[in-house]
Amino acid sequence: MSEKQNPQQRSSGLGDVRRIDDARTLKALAHPVRVALIETLGIEGPLTATEAGERIGETPTTCSFHLRQLAKYGFVEEAGGGKGRSRPWRVPDVGLSFSSDQDDPEAAIVANTVARLWRESQLRRLERWRETRSSYPKQWREAATSSGSTTWLTAQELEEFNQELLELLISRFPERRSDPSKRPEGSLPVETLLFNYPVSPPEGGGA
Repeated sequence: MSEKQNPQQRSSGLGDVRRIDDARTLKALAHPVRVALIETLGIEGPLTATEAGERIGETPTTCSFHLRQLAKYGFVEEAGGGKGRSRPWRVPDVGLSFSSDQDDPEAAIVANTVARLWRESQLRRLERWRETRSSYPKQWREAATSSGSTTWLTAQELEEFNQELLELLISRFPERRSDPSKRPEGSLPVETLLFNYPVSPPEGGGA
């Protein structure tokens, strides 16, 4: 198996984004515990293996193993201080980008698995919000939204539209992701999910 891109290589564009398109590196993400660790560290980190285990319901031993594996591929890094399982870990302030539309069949299969794990985790959080939203203050209940629309676009227009939305999401308050001191009092981590897709097949089939 050959790698199309060095696992540590990062591409520029919308902020600092790391593109992943080789099967070996993608396989490092294809595990539900590792997805949970990355998501938890991204929101609450830095955390030790013990602290992360308490958050996601896994043992410190299990978390320590998976954190070390993630670190081999640059998905997490030591935050400094502590030793052994008491050392804190963090997620680098770098976006991740991968696609299931790969030339390498193995990479395509693994990318699909990673995408499914990530999406299932996101949808579980969405469902948890729906189940617990009554416990939030009215201001939060009214601020959060769920909406949808259908319009007619070409593939190029859809790509441009998504690029504009991504730029908007990334450009607003970027410093708050990595610097807790920049977060205003009363702020909470808010997740935004975007899905768009054609709802009918193309005429004559697709290539």
